[in-house]
Amino acid sequence: MTFPDKQTAAVFHKHGGPENVKFEEVPVGEPGEDQVLVNIKYTGVCHTDLHALQGDWPLDVKLPLIGGHEGAGVVVKVGRGVNRLKIGDRVGVKWMNSSCGNCEYCMKGDETICPQIQLSGYTVDGTFQHYAIANATHATLIPESVPLEVAAPVMCAGITVYRALKESGVGPGQWVCIPGAGGGLGHLAVQYAKAMAMRVVAIDSGEDKKELVSSFNADVFVDFKTDDVVEVVKEKTGGGAHGTLVLSTSPKSYEQAASFARPGSTMITVAMPAGAKLGADIFWLTVKQLKVCGSHVGSRLDSVEAMDYLARGLVKPFYKVQPFSTLPEVYNLMHEGKIAGRIVLDLSK
Repeated sequence: MTFPDKQTAAVFHKHGGPENVKFEEVPVGEPGEDQVLVNIKYTGVCHTDLHALQGDWPLDVKLPLIGGHEGAGVVVKVGRGVNRLKIGDRVGVKWMNSSCGNCEYCMKGDETICPQIQLSGYTVDGTFQHYAIANATHATLIPESVPLEVAAPVMCAGITVYRALKESGVGPGQWVCIPGAGGGLGHLAVQYAKAMAMRVVAIDSGEDKKELVSSFNADVFVDFKTDDVVEVVKEKTGGGAHGTLVLSTSPKSYEQAASFARPGSTMITVAMPAGAKLGADIFWLTVKQLKVCGSHVGSRLDSVEAMDYLARGLVKPFYKVQPFSTLPEVYNLMHEGKIAGRIVLDLSK
């Protein structure tokens, strides 16, 4: 399989706004040991990409950086020692690009907290380029029945919320509350939760978000701009949520989640608004025996399981395909909170 020596990539050399993103000609990488070169056909755009651009997380970012971590494409070259993948395989490139495989966390399947983790589009160059380097152990195989543009949003958004739902401990018939339900992660969380037989309270604002989550059979919609969120959640669930996935980028969502939580329930922190603090009342946190659990991405096994839900038609990302060249515009819309579902970039345009 042939490919060029040079390619176009969306690069930023310093932190700031969308105006800092430049489309530049860069070399096509050479896969090393346990690596593959993937011809990226489609890539989703995640809020984490915006954080990387703005540099507002307390985590060092590679500069200059090619962002992106929801890539779907085809393997065009394999490096030394690769036997799991071959040229022509359809794979996804995820947020977790690689882990060491040997530490105590990796050995028990918690590679997401490996001290040597490498992150696509953050600590290593990501999927906002035509040819990206991926770790062969961590790249996720995409079934032939799943279109690449459909698979792309699941590489981060889908895997992340699927893992978070597992962490929540919410059982069939129990209530899970999802602040930010109409967004890129949220609309997938609603679907995974319903596929796992949970009842869903979707929290967001606007008719477009209400229509979106209702189309995925959310049991209750709460508009945070017009409703008393805490009171409505308690009323509709008969005492509070059995589990909450905070996917909203508003710090206030965390305060409300602790207030409408059912005694003994778990709140999963997923969204990471810059500088946000957990403002829960310690008295009620203790008396209600609430648990707070962080969950920022899924493991390799979570990736396989999340993709299986997609292949069986139980989850269907709501997305809009746009040309690669519109990435700066997408960042602006994301910053303004005007995106329902996910934007997927077509790298052929």
